[in-house]
Amino acid sequence: MRTQVGIIGAGPAGLLLSRLLALRGIDTVVLENRSREYVEARIRAGILEQHTVDTLADAGVGDRLQREGLEHHGIYLQYPGTRHKLSFPELCGRTVWVYGQTEVVKDLIAAQLDGGPPLLFDVSDVLPEDVDTDSPRIRFTDADGVPQVLECDVIAGTDGFHGVSRPVVAGGTQGKLWERTYPYAWLGILADVAPSTDELIYAWHPDGFALHSMRSPSVSRLYLQVDPAEKIEEWSDDRIWTALADRFALDGWELHTGPITEKSVLPMRSFVSAPMRRGRLFLAGDAAHIVPPTGAKGLNLAVADVTLLASALVRLLREKQTDLADSYSDRALARVWRCTHFSWWMTSMLHRSGDDFDAELQLSQLRRVCGSESAARELAENYTGLPLDLSP
Repeated sequence: MRTQVGIIGAGPAGLLLSRLLALRGIDTVVLENRSREYVEARIRAGILEQHTVDTLADAGVGDRLQREGLEHHGIYLQYPGTRHKLSFPELCGRTVWVYGQTEVVKDLIAAQLDGGPPLLFDVSDVLPEDVDTDSPRIRFTDADGVPQVLECDVIAGTDGFHGVSRPVVAGGTQGKLWERTYPYAWLGILADVAPSTDELIYAWHPDGFALHSMRSPSVSRLYLQVDPAEKIEEWSDDRIWTALADRFALDGWELHTGPITEKSVLPMRSFVSAPMRRGRLFLAGDAAHIVPPTGAKGLNLAVADVTLLASALVRLLREKQTDLADSYSDRALARVWRCTHFSWWMTSMLHRSGDDFDAELQLSQLRRVCGSESAARELAENYTGLPLDLSP
């Protein structure tokens, strides 16, 4: 087999990269070790920055997003006795959209299978080779159990933290890794109930953080801060709703409850691997970085990565110019660290550590953001997404 860009991983990063390259005349093959059904069922992020929405629309996969997505104009910050709305259009002139990553992946897969580049599910034994040469290859076993070799000009590793691409890049002479594990987790639920709020609620509470989000006008997505060691089996539906009602409590407001269709405990950590390139192997998305979900950055960072990478690979393969490819890692990491800081800051401001001194610092910071236009604007600018610079 032969292609210009071999893409390992059919998450949103790999699928969108394939789409962006195909629209610019670059051949790709996407390899995924899971089934289509598994990939389309993974519950992940749901907040899209404006640049992500624009990128999907420009790639021709934004029609359903525009029909079914929910545009949001701000968030609520809450602490006991206070719920304050931050209006993003007033603060920074931008908005965000609620549209689940699961739906983004479904749209990208549908476009890929409708006359797009090859997308191979259920592959195994994937191994990138000769990445330090101009003729890298990917060895893998296809869904029928037949060993294959995919000859490439470039390999894109979009296969997440546990994939095969990251260790190859990290094993280079300049590889470096930063990681922070947070002492709390999120218990997340999906519920068949209309949202109780028009905008997301980020709530600080003495018992721990809570977040009220949504997926549609009839489906709510909610989270509770819990200990990472919590067992989901110990959380009955009644216990979950009671804890949520306590943490969101506000005079004159009521939390709607309904059937819980999915629940899980999500650990929280920050992780950055640098560089995001080794020879002809380029990383994007969770293969290179992970952020806690508090800042709603994970999917949006992946889209920013592949937007930069697509331009770099077109310039490299079509124009034979290496400038964008050579600067890709530094440019991507500049945004990664900004978003990593914002995600850490939001997480640190809202999650209870159990220390009363920390609690007073958090409340002071929340009052500052709610009472200062400049502090609120800084949050809004980062939350809605900073402009993407495509220059080298």
